[in-house]
This record gives sequence, C-alpha cells and structure tokens, in this order.
Amino acid sequence: MKFRLLFLAFLMGCTVSTQQKPTPDWLDNKYSLFIHFGLYSHFGGEYKGQPVTSGYSEQIQAFAPIPADVYQAAAKEFNPEHWDPHHVVDLAKKAGMRSVVFTAKHHDGFCMYRSAHTSFNIVEATPYGRDVMAGLAAACQESGMDFGIYFSLIDWHFPQANPMSGHNADPITPEHHRLNMSQVEEILTGYGPISEIWFDMGSLTVEQSRELYNLVTHLQPSCVVSGRLGNDFGDFSVMADNQIPEYHLAVPWQTPASVFKETWGHRRWQERGALQPKVDEKIKSLVYVIGRGGNFLLNIGPRSDGSLVPFEEDVLLEMGRWVRANSLAIYGTQPNPFGQIFPWGEVTTKDNKLYLFVMDSFAGQTIQLPRIQGAVQSVRTLSSAIQSDWTYSTNRGLTLHLPEDFTSCCEVFEVVYRDGYTLSPESPFAVTPHFGHSALNYYAGYKSLIAYEWTVDFRQQRANSSLKDADAGYLVFTQAELGKELLVEVDGKPYEVTLEAKGRRGMPVDSVVRYTDSTQVQWGTLYSKPGRGVFGFVQEEGVEHVDVQEDKGWAEVRDFAYGTRRTMDLPPRRGVLLLQEIWAEEAQTVAVEIGSGNGVYVLLNGDYVTAHCLPERFDYQQELLLLPLKKGSNQLLIKYYNAFEDALFYSIKPVWQWTQYRQRLPFDLSGGGLHTIILRLANPPSAVTPLRAGNVRFEVCQIGSSAPLLCGKIFNM
Repeated sequence: MKFRLLFLAFLMGCTVSTQQKPTPDWLDNKYSLFIHFGLYSHFGGEYKGQPVTSGYSEQIQAFAPIPADVYQAAAKEFNPEHWDPHHVVDLAKKAGMRSVVFTAKHHDGFCMYRSAHTSFNIVEATPYGRDVMAGLAAACQESGMDFGIYFSLIDWHFPQANPMSGHNADPITPEHHRLNMSQVEEILTGYGPISEIWFDMGSLTVEQSRELYNLVTHLQPSCVVSGRLGNDFGDFSVMADNQIPEYHLAVPWQTPASVFKETWGHRRWQERGALQPKVDEKIKSLVYVIGRGGNFLLNIGPRSDGSLVPFEEDVLLEMGRWVRANSLAIYGTQPNPFGQIFPWGEVTTKDNKLYLFVMDSFAGQTIQLPRIQGAVQSVRTLSSAIQSDWTYSTNRGLTLHLPEDFTSCCEVFEVVYRDGYTLSPESPFAVTPHFGHSALNYYAGYKSLIAYEWTVDFRQQRANSSLKDADAGYLVFTQAELGKELLVEVDGKPYEVTLEAKGRRGMPVDSVVRYTDSTQVQWGTLYSKPGRGVFGFVQEEGVEHVDVQEDKGWAEVRDFAYGTRRTMDLPPRRGVLLLQEIWAEEAQTVAVEIGSGNGVYVLLNGDYVTAHCLPERFDYQQELLLLPLKKGSNQLLIKYYNAFEDALFYSIKPVWQWTQYRQRLPFDLSGGGLHTIILRLANPPSAVTPLRAGNVRFEVCQIGSSAPLLCGKIFNM
C-alpha cells in the first residue's frame, strides 16, 4: 500500500499518455445507453407519499430534502430482484447501441458495486446482496458491448465531503479526493475493460483533475475520460444535459440525454404521453448529434425492483428499428462536411456517398446542397431503396425533390457519386472558426474558439485580382497578441510562428497605428441584468438586436466609470451581463479593452467574439478586442462570470488608438489553386484551450508589395 500511495503521488507531477485517445472505436460508438440506477430509484421521485417536483429524481435526497439517516435506512428496503443485466444488454443491442454507461456511484454516495472503502453499497447495505455492476460488466463483455461507468465526484454520504448542496459544484476536500482516487482504482482494476469513465460534478483543483486523469490512463490506457472531470482534463467534451450545439465542434464530444428531460432517475409519477412523438423526438436528437460529429448517450431509469419501464423499453426498440434501417448512414461515417447547419436536417458522409437526414416537416419540398461538385450516380431512400428525383447545376449544386410522404420522422437519402465529390469554399476568401467545449466544472462549461481555418481559392480570385504571381501569407494582429506562439498549418504542413514586433526571426514585420474617430463612434447607454444558467449559456447569442425595453430584466447602469476596475459583490458560480450600445456613423473596426475575473463571454450584435474561463484562477485580467461595427446601432454584450472569488472584478474601456502589425509567414502560396490555412496554439494545455487570438487575421499579398497592411485580401471572421 505504501508503494501504491507513493506511485499515486508521483502521478501528480506528470501526465500519463501512452496512446491516442479517444480510440477510433469510441469515436464510432455514435449511440450508447446511459443507465441511472441507484438507491434513489427506491424513492421513485416521491417522499412521504408525495411527488418531489423540484430537481432531478436521482437527486431526491437534496431536493426533498431527506435526512441522511432516513435516506441511509432506505437501503434496507432496496431489493432490485428483477434486475436482469443480460436483458439490459440485449435491449441496448436491439436499440442499435454499441456501449453501456452505468452509474457506479451517484451524488448520494451509494455504490452499485462492492466497494472496499464504504459499506454503503448494494452488496453490504441491501437485502439484494449482489454486485449489480459486476453482473452488467460481465454481460457486456459476453456480448461484445463496450462497458463504461459514471462516477460522481461529489459524495453526500462521505463525512469529510463538503455539506450537501443543490448546485453540486462543491470543492473536493483532500480526504474526499483520496476516496475518489481509491474507488476509481478499485473499479478500473476489478471490473474488466472500461471503455469510458464519466466523471460528473464537483469543483476540483487542477491538481485533483490531473491526478484522476493520470490514474485512469495508467490503469486502463484506452479508457476515455469525460470532460466533466474539469479544468480541461478529459478526452472528450460533454455538452450540458440534453444540449445539442447549434454549431460544429472540432473535438470529440458527447451529448448526454434522457428519455425524459425532466429526470434521469426513475419517477413513478412521470407523465409519459404517446409513444411515437417521444420516439420521433429522440431520433431527431440522435440525428443532430451524429451529423454534427458527436456521440449520443441516451438514458433510462430502472425501477426500484430492477425492472425497466416498459415505455422506455418501447422507445429504445422503436428507435432500434429506425437505426437498423439506416445504419449505413450512422456507423463508420464522418460528420457533415459542409461546415453549416441546414434547416432541413443533417448530413453524414462515407467514401463517395452522402447521407441526408431530412426531417418530415420538409416532405414534399425541395432542398439544396450548395457548393458540391461531382457526377451523381444515384439518389435513393435508404430504408426503402426508392429512387428519388434530383437535379444538378453548377450554380445551385444538388437539388433534391422530396416525396410527399416519409416513412419515418426523419427520412435518410443516400446520394452516391460515381467518382467522389468535392466541395468548393463559400467564397474565394473564407474563414471558418473551430470550436471546442471547455469546462472548469459543470457550471463553467462554454464554447471555446480553438482555431481558425482560412480557405484561399485562387481559382476564382485570380480572374479579377491583381494577385497574379507568387503570393505571400501574412498574419495581421495587435499589440495584445505579441509573443503568442502559434501553429500555422498550410495544406497540412505545420509551421511554428511567434508573433513579433520587429521580425527578429527573419520574417519582415510592418506596423501601423490605428485610430477611432470619436466623432464617428459614440458609446451610448449601458444596461445590466443577472446572468442565467451555466457560464456558457447566453440566451442573447444569435440575437442581432436585444430589445432592452421588452426584456424587463435589463436595467440602465448610470454613472459608469469606463476604464476603471470595478468590484461587484457577486458570489461564486454566478454571472452578470452588461449590454453596451454603440453607434457608428459608418461601418468600421473599433477597439475595446475588457477587464474580467475568472470568465468572460463576449458577443457583438449577437455574434460570438470570444469566451474563456481558464483553470488558472485569475481574479482580474485585461484583453484588447477589435470589434467590426456595422453602420448604425450596435450592441456589445459581455457576460462576466465569477467562478471562484468572493467578488467580481471587471472593467470596460473604449480604446481610441492601437497598433496593428503585419508579419510575413514562412511560406508562399504559389502556383494558384486551393489552399487551406489553419491557425491554432502551438502548445495548448488541452485540446479545448481557447485560442484567444480574435484580433488575428490572415492576409495574402503579392511578394514585393510595399504598401503595409493595404495589399491583397484580409480574411475576417
């Protein structure tokens, strides 16, 4: 034991990584079964004969609330005698799923396996007396199904844990962390191969997250770790509960969803409604997730006696029929290659085929696939093999004429190209942001911009441009980005670049001072309102103009001191929104300095500008942001978030003068054609660490041009 503790201490100082994670098999799981089953199932969402309507039913101990001694005593009556792990695995297979993730321990601290570190477990504390998790793990292994476990990082039963709280984001004491380490070790060494470990909740230190990640990777190198471990540790990002992102992510990710969004654990009084609408709802969620590159983890909640709810079984069986009919479009595929969200549904691709998932609300209409080139061989419905009507033109792309009636809520059309297909960029100079999902903890999860991808299509541009000969690439940036170390990939070839003011590495740098004319730009009224939900939830995102009069939550801020660090009494895990009105006589770029504490999320006219909430616990930091204002009224919206501190420190400062640099990159874009340039951090701490280089632009100039910052074409967001 002494050697083991010394070894675990050693793991604190390094990150173990023996292979690439997630594995290809995990990435192709696509669709998996989540099972919330524990002592909370005994209550079925009721306490003292009354429904507990607040909160999820698996957290009934906190939301009822139930005294600790009463809750613990309920284990003597918990007897899931009808639990059948083979039936569960068989159901998952019939549903078309490829893995099962089971709740080894939830927030109540009750273990559904025999733990050597607490008697509060299914074997020792209940009349059932058997290891539920061991039976399920064995059933999965026998059937070839991947087996993963859910493990709560908070534990309301552990004496040295912080007191039980409804927000579930308590810090983890050193004693509690040692228990977590010990229990994770016994699970990973006693239950066979674990495909993924789904950590959840708590607010860990960086060291605690690192220790747990390293322990898992050492004991089972192929076991993938969920991003809810926190502090940007983890092998895949996890969306908020039942969340489907309205954007494409450039990292592995997963959406956890439940048959009933209101709960994960069983509740007897749940209104279930008609079967088919629920089946349609979950099929559509599955489609949106896999089309955008994620894995769908769908939950059921067994009853106290271990039996499954017939309605939930029927939902999975009906979904399974649809999955089997359309499996070619699901497994072994890549996500939507178009880089945009279509109103009619989603797309996956494999080899020389496209699979179009079209929602039934578009039956009888026409849909288009723009920017696609290639000889179409056939178009058919995948489930019935009925040939479909289509037309193609260079200008409009592929147009599909949909039948009047669909056989399901989401019809899948297979488009086969004789010799493959190509996609042209949306414009000769196009930029695509790459997003990840970063998370310090559940409440501090957010959309993080991790890279830019620029497409240069000289095939179109040279016909009407002065860029005729060999051309050079440049990065345009401000003083805020000086010293930043970046990786620039050009058609797959990497170049490391440090942004400099004097070109000390042989690459020339020009500079120019930019000004904002105060007579052309007026800073107007400032409003504020309390933030809602997790840090990354900003309901105003995508709203071009917020009506502050219609939304009664906004209040005018009077006598605001711009450029001064201010303090707000805001407790941890809380946010506040500021909305700044800006008037511009003409479309132009202006600069602003934002001061923030732990986290900040910035929008301009509803569009994403930047967001970050880093593991480093900054109480106050400043950054310069360039804002491309449109003519007329503009709205700068800032969500400030306090993750850790006793108060929030923040500021806003209009900047009327700033320096802009142009640094030549160590490559030429010669020979015309199509080029792809990707910009990311050179050595990011994690795959989802935000780039924080929103002022950087890519520019193409003819070699020898002497006009600094004025030649060629600048690619903007």
